Amino acid sequence: NGMGNKEDINERVENIRSQIGGTDSTYEKEKLEERLGKLAGGVAVIRVGGSSEVEVNEKKDRMNDALNATKAAVSEGIVPGGGVALLYSIKVLEDASALGIENEDQKVGVNIVRKAMAVPATAIINNAGREGAVYCGKMLETATADSRYGYDAATDQWADLHDLGVVDPAKVVTTALIDSASVAGLMTTTEAVICDYPKREGGAGGMGGMDMGGPGGGF
Repeated sequence: NGMGNKEDINERVENIRSQIGGTDSTYEKEKLEERLGKLAGGVAVIRVGGSSEVEVNEKKDRMNDALNATKAAVSEGIVPGGGVALLYSIKVLEDASALGIENEDQKVGVNIVRKAMAVPATAIINNAGREGAVYCGKMLETATADSRYGYDAATDQWADLHDLGVVDPAKVVTTALIDSASVAGLMTTTEAVICDYPKREGGAGGMGGMDMGGPGGGF
């Protein structure tokens, strides 16, 4: 009811934080974090409306994405967005020997990762109508692993992306890289991949489903 003693509330908050750090249960951790949020901060109810059910669902999905991104940012911080964080991380992998990697097979793997880490920034810039490879090459010329300066495709300018608010949750970036490596590793040891064969819609051959392949059937 808002009439609690502030010192008692702070003590309880610290107690809950210690419980969060000491539990391995995801469910229990979520409940404790929910309780912590009610005590340490405030509770907000976001009401989403729209002119149609499709619009409402679309807005709800965006709100959920924003909420999850915010939780991830609070958990592990933020990095420059637009694929720049991954792009500049290539600098760390430039000298494989300095990382203690002497095996030639492992060096091949490092090079694959380096190339993959440039793809997000390149794709974003390409989608903005620019030459992604050229722009990424220019950014890498003077950048260090912890640089924040880069190209903002939305505003077509070079600036400190952090100051512009172009950021990604660090947890999202690292999870994407780890999951991508996991899938790629699985694909290299898989003998066959099953996929849906695309169906040809409205083909030009024949009339009304007639067999145009002669006595032997289809072409």
